[in-house]
Amino acid sequence: MEATQKHIIQDGSSMFYHQPSVKQMDISVQTFDSYCTLESSSGTKSHPCPNNNITSSTTSFSSNGSPVSHSNNNNNTSHLSPDNNNSPLSGSSATNNNETELSLMLKDLETAMMEPDLDNSFNGYEFGQQQQQQHRAASSAMYRSMEMISRGDLKGTLYECAKAVENCDVAMTDWLISQLQQMVSVSGEPVQRLGAYMLEGLVARLASSGSSIYKALRCKDPTGPELLTYMHILYEACPYFKFGYESANGAIAEAVKNESFVHIIDFQISQGGQWVSLIRALGARPGGPPRVRITGIDDPRSSFARQGGLELVGQRLGKLAEMCGVPFEFHGAALCCTEVEIEKLGVRNGEALAVNFPLVLHHMPDESVTVENHRDRLLRLVKRLSPNVVTLVEQEANTNTAPFLPRFVETMNHYLAVFESIDVKLARDHKERINVEQHCLAREVVNLIACEGVEREERHEPLGKWRSRFHMAGFKPYPLSSYVNATIKGLLESYSEKYTLEERDGALYLGWKNQPLITSCAWR
Repeated sequence: MEATQKHIIQDGSSMFYHQPSVKQMDISVQTFDSYCTLESSSGTKSHPCPNNNITSSTTSFSSNGSPVSHSNNNNNTSHLSPDNNNSPLSGSSATNNNETELSLMLKDLETAMMEPDLDNSFNGYEFGQQQQQQHRAASSAMYRSMEMISRGDLKGTLYECAKAVENCDVAMTDWLISQLQQMVSVSGEPVQRLGAYMLEGLVARLASSGSSIYKALRCKDPTGPELLTYMHILYEACPYFKFGYESANGAIAEAVKNESFVHIIDFQISQGGQWVSLIRALGARPGGPPRVRITGIDDPRSSFARQGGLELVGQRLGKLAEMCGVPFEFHGAALCCTEVEIEKLGVRNGEALAVNFPLVLHHMPDESVTVENHRDRLLRLVKRLSPNVVTLVEQEANTNTAPFLPRFVETMNHYLAVFESIDVKLARDHKERINVEQHCLAREVVNLIACEGVEREERHEPLGKWRSRFHMAGFKPYPLSSYVNATIKGLLESYSEKYTLEERDGALYLGWKNQPLITSCAWR
C-alpha cells in the first residue's frame, strides 16, 4: 500500500497542487493538514461538526477506485441488497464480464456500504431501518459523485463535496477532496481555476481555520507596487470597476451640476482613481469648476497597498485638480467604516454633499451578525446629513444570510462568470494572471466558503435587498440619467459582446452572458 500524500509546491505567491498516483487510500479519521496549501491552516485543526461520531470501521479505496470495507468488529454481518433487504449478496456475484469499470466500482460500493451490524444491542428493527436509510443515502451520494467524476463534472463534484462537509461526512469528504485535487488547476479552464480556490475554502472550513487563512491571505499580500500592478491588470481586463466608477461619477456630476461648493465623502477611496475622470469633467464645466472637497475613508490596513498613508492619495488628486483648474481640498480618514461617526466626516454648511459607497457596504455586518447592525446604522447616519446624492455599487449576489450550501452554489455561479470573463483579455499563458486571480479574487472566495459569523466579511446582497435597506433609512431613488447609460455602453464596446447591460427601475445591471454581476444605483 502506498500512502497518499499531498505535496505542496510554492513558487513565489502562487500555489500549485501535486499529488502522486493513488494505489490505495484509507478514509478513516484524518487530519486535514495534508490538503492545505496555506501555511496558516496548520493552526486549529478541529472539525466543525457538532456530532462528529466516528466508528471504528474504515473504508478504503482500491487501485481501481472501488471501496472495500475493513471492519474491526468480529461479529458476523450480512451484505444486504438495496432492492431486497432480506436477499444476501456475495462479493463474487456483484460483477459480470459485460459491465464497465464504473459499474464495477458502483457494485462494489453497494456491497461495502449496505452492511448494517445486526448483532448490536440497540433497538433491533428501528435501529436497523435507520441504519439502512443512512447507508442508502451514503450509497446514493457516492453513486452520484463517481458518475460526476467519471464524466469530468467539476461543478457537480464540488457541490457533492460541499454537501459532505455540511453533513459532517468525514470519509466522503476526504475521498472527494482527494479526487478534486486531481481535477482543479490554478492554470486551467475558468472552472478549474475557481475550483482550486473553492477547494481551498472547503479544506479551511473543515480545519476550522478559515479565519486564519483569510487573514493570512491579507497579511501575505505582495508589496505595494506588486499589488497595484495586479489590481491594475484586473481593472483593465474587466469593466467591473470602470462600470462602477463611471456610473457613480455620472450620477454625482448630474446632482451637483449647478453647485459652487461640492463635498464628496468616499467610504472606500483606495487609490482615489475613481475621481480622476470626475475632476477633469468638473474642470471643463461651462461657467467654471466648483470648489471640490473630498473626504477619503479607508481601512488603515490598506496603507501598504498605497505604499503610504491617505495623504499620498490627496497629493496625487491635488496635483490633478491643479492641472484642471479645480480648487481642491482633501481630508483623509484612516478608519474602518464601522468606526465612522458624523463628527469625523467634517460636513460643512453650504456644500452640496455626495456620498459614495463603492463595493464596500457588503463588508458591513448587519442584524444577522451583530445587534449593532453597522450596515443599516451607516445608512441612517448618512441620511441625517441630507446628501444631494448617494451612489451605491455592489456585486449582484445573495451570500449574506444564505445557509452554507446555497451560499456555496451562489459563490460558484457568480465567480465562475467572473473567471470566464477574465479569459477574454488575459490569455492562459499571461505571466501574471495567476497572481491577479489569487490576490484579487481568491481571498473573497475562501472567506465566503470557510468563514462564518463576524469572521465572514464577504456578505453580498442583491439589489432588491439594498433597495429595502435604503427605503427603510428614508432614501428615495435617484434614477441614473440616459447619459450615464450611453457612457457605459460606449465603455463596454472595447471589451466583449458577451457583457450585457440592462437598465431596470433607474438602476444599471452589468452582466456576463445575461447573468447580472454588478449593479449601480443612486439615492437621495
